[in-house]
Amino acid sequence: MENRQASVKSADPSKMKLDTLLAPYQKRIESAIEQHVQAMGPKNILKDACAYVLATPGKRLRPALVLMVQEMLKPSFDAMSSALAIEFFHTASLIADDLPCMDDDDERRNRPSAHKKFGEATALLASYALIAEGYGLIAKNAAALPSKQDSVLQLALENSTFNTGIFGATGGQLYDLMPPDRSEATIRRIIHMKTTSLFEISFVFGWLFGGGDLDRLEDIKKTASHFGLGFQILDDLDDYERDLRERGLNIAVELGIQKTKDLFASEMDAFRKSLRHLGIDSRALLTLADIMESSISSD
Repeated sequence: MENRQASVKSADPSKMKLDTLLAPYQKRIESAIEQHVQAMGPKNILKDACAYVLATPGKRLRPALVLMVQEMLKPSFDAMSSALAIEFFHTASLIADDLPCMDDDDERRNRPSAHKKFGEATALLASYALIAEGYGLIAKNAAALPSKQDSVLQLALENSTFNTGIFGATGGQLYDLMPPDRSEATIRRIIHMKTTSLFEISFVFGWLFGGGDLDRLEDIKKTASHFGLGFQILDDLDDYERDLRERGLNIAVELGIQKTKDLFASEMDAFRKSLRHLGIDSRALLTLADIMESSISSD
């Protein structure tokens, strides 16, 4: 089970629609990343490694989700620092995933993996550095809020530490490497811990740093859960033939294609209802749901 940035086939028209949707967010995110990297001290191999992995072409979907949620709440709020934080966390996880002791991948998005470019030690240190930078960016964003700084900071830290740690992406990677079995329950658990966890951070950060009602955090987490499962289902359907052949963990292999597609439809319907319930059913988020649904219907 791979957690890749793109979830639609490169030749699919839905990919072009996704690129169009994300383009304005990507432009802002790329500029902010460049500015932050420049401020990360003097040039050295560690800074070069951080800059290299952050510049690796990607959709920037997770930080874009932060901005999509935030702009539906209070557009005047600036959530860019927290958006960068989730991108830094995600990038750090990709460095670790590619290491020889993990997935042992020599390439990431058609470029040499960090450990192939800079060596394992520097790659590992770069992942540590990006995690630390991410937490610094959360504090920076909280300090810029006009009110409830302490409450937002506490909630943001609680959510990000939970979802990046042993109960989230880190624990999910362990289960992915050493699953206790190949049941539907185990696969769902891995999806929730490894994939949905980082999407939850995106939705929660957009809500918190956009001035959302702090009492409705559980609702925004449920929204992220529906989106994350739908996202991973698309990825698993795309990898179905390979994972069937190589016995990779894949929810479509376990449930069958039709049942998996039915599950996807159910999750996307729940996602849309959750957006409406929270009042963040923006054109951007609904278009994203449309694109995901069109990619599955084109298979």
